[in-house]
Amino acid sequence: MPTSSAHAPTAFFPSPETMEVLITKEQLAKRTREIGAQISTDYEGQSIVLIGVLKGAAIFLSDLARAIKVDNTFDFVAVSSYGRARVSSGAVKLIKDIDNPIEGRHVILIEDILDTGLTLNYLRGLMLQHKPASLKIATCLDKPDRRLVPIEADYVAFKIPNQFVVGYGMDYAERYRGVEDIRIFPDEAVH
Repeated sequence: MPTSSAHAPTAFFPSPETMEVLITKEQLAKRTREIGAQISTDYEGQSIVLIGVLKGAAIFLSDLARAIKVDNTFDFVAVSSYGRARVSSGAVKLIKDIDNPIEGRHVILIEDILDTGLTLNYLRGLMLQHKPASLKIATCLDKPDRRLVPIEADYVAFKIPNQFVVGYGMDYAERYRGVEDIRIFPDEAVH
């Protein structure tokens, strides 16, 4: 039986070319190299594990891993807090835990965007249960205006205003992850 969609929100998917560029691919590449150099200095002579938060951090982690000059491996976790929404539900659910033990290892948790802090706070607690030698956080984007819990990243590529962004791994309804730069998603794209 068909249901009425008169009250259901609908979305259209604007072309990335119509969205304002917030951070160019060149700026992303330069800043990622700088963070990679800082991490290489901080962990000189040591081995580190990069743990990416799927799916959004996969591209940032990939570029960062290549920019880090010390021995590094990586693993992934997956959580859900947004679904198809533009705003986090606030409830974080673990979908995939790490595959390899990190006890006694130096770990950097890699996130695409730190906004409310709920997801990273949850993941930090989860990672600490695995007893790493150290745990730091790196994020591509930081939206401090949205913070709900007191958490800060150790490595931040860019601080941005409270705008919804896509590209460089970040999505809206699983689209736009492959856009090479970070663009502002228009408010009018969701009705």
